[in-house]
Order: sequence, then structure tokens, then C-alpha cells
Amino acid sequence: MKRHARGFSLVEMAVVLVIVGLMIGGLLTPLAMQMEQRRISDTQKAMDETREALMGFAMRNGYLPCPAVSASNGMEDRSGATCRDGKRQGFLPWVTLGVSKLDSWGHIYHYSVSPSFSNSQTMFDLRTLRDITIGTRDVRGNLVAATEVNDIPAVIVSHGKNGVGAFSDSGIRNAGVSTTNVDERTNASDAGIAFVARTPSDNTAAPGGEYDDLVTWISPNVLFNRMVSAGTLPR
Repeated sequence: MKRHARGFSLVEMAVVLVIVGLMIGGLLTPLAMQMEQRRISDTQKAMDETREALMGFAMRNGYLPCPAVSASNGMEDRSGATCRDGKRQGFLPWVTLGVSKLDSWGHIYHYSVSPSFSNSQTMFDLRTLRDITIGTRDVRGNLVAATEVNDIPAVIVSHGKNGVGAFSDSGIRNAGVSTTNVDERTNASDAGIAFVARTPSDNTAAPGGEYDDLVTWISPNVLFNRMVSAGTLPR
């Protein structure tokens, strides 16, 4: 007796495709999470290296660099002893420092410096005033100080994956589409004196809104300690 080969029915094919889809989806989700975590780690490492470069620049020159000239020119924008037109925040001067221009999401690092620390004529000492404050959110969601008020010489910000307020490599700004990310918008402010560093969240209802920024700053105590040890302070 002849036996006829039996093929898959449409229903069976559909079931197989669904199963395969679920399997692929199950593999891709953790892979995407791993890739995103890698981007975060790489960006944080680059920012830590930039903080070291800033302190090295200060030990070598006696002051901190100004923000960069533009998105295409990574030299510090200095005019005489001070930053041009009083500019105290903008693009990280990546060429001057010899560090990365972009974070892992293709955004230019944001940089702000206390004007008294970027003045190359007076140069800062152990008594020089700073004007940057870093805040955070406590367990109840209240905005509280993460540093002493007006105590930070300089800060570096990556605006994270969503890039709210960030600039692309070509200098185009991403305004963002959400109005709930209050803390991220604070970090992107043109004032450049108040920043928020807190736990990441994609919850729009969280205090301060969704948040994926990375914020690194120079501790004046660490900076002064390095410079005293190197013999560049006190003057």
C-alpha cells in the first residue's frame, strides 16, 4: 500500500511560527537589556575618565577649561583670561581634554564650570567660591541635596538614551517629547548651576518624572587634595 507524505496544515504552521516568535523574542529582550547596560557602563567609564582629565588639566594649568567652541570645534572657548562672552556651560571641550566627544547614544557631553574656576588670570585656590549644586531624590521623592549647596567646581552630564535636551554630533538639539521629565529638563537647562543625579526610571508618574541621565562632578575636596599633593596648591 502506498503511503502519502503528510504536510503541515496552515494551523500547524501558524502554531510553529508563534512558538518560534516567542523563542526569538525571549532571546532578544535580555540581549537588548545587556546591550543597553553596556552602553550605560561604557558612558559612565568615559565620564569618569573625563573627570580625571579635568583634574589633570587643573593641576597642569591652575584653572579648569571653558566649554567647547561649538559642536564641531572641541577646543575650549576662551577669550583672554575668561570664557568667551561669560559662557559657563555648553559642550564638553573634548579636544582640549583629549577625551570622548559623544556618549554611547551619540550625544555630545554637557559640561558646566564655575566661572571663578575657569579664570586663568586669578586662578582658583582653596578659598575660591563655587556655584554649582547637585540634587537627588530621597525615598519619598523629595528633591534633596546630593552635595553641599554651591560647592561644585564643574559637572559633566550625559543625557542618556532618551536624549532629552541633548545635542547630536552635528549640533542639533533634541527637545524631547515628554513634559513629565522635570529632573532631566533641569539637567538640560541653560542656567548650568543646578543638576539632578538620581536612580533611573521610565515611570512618568515618578517624582521628577522619567530619568536616564548620567551625572558626574568634580568634588572640590578631591581636586584640592590632588593639587596639594602635586604641589600646585596652595599658591
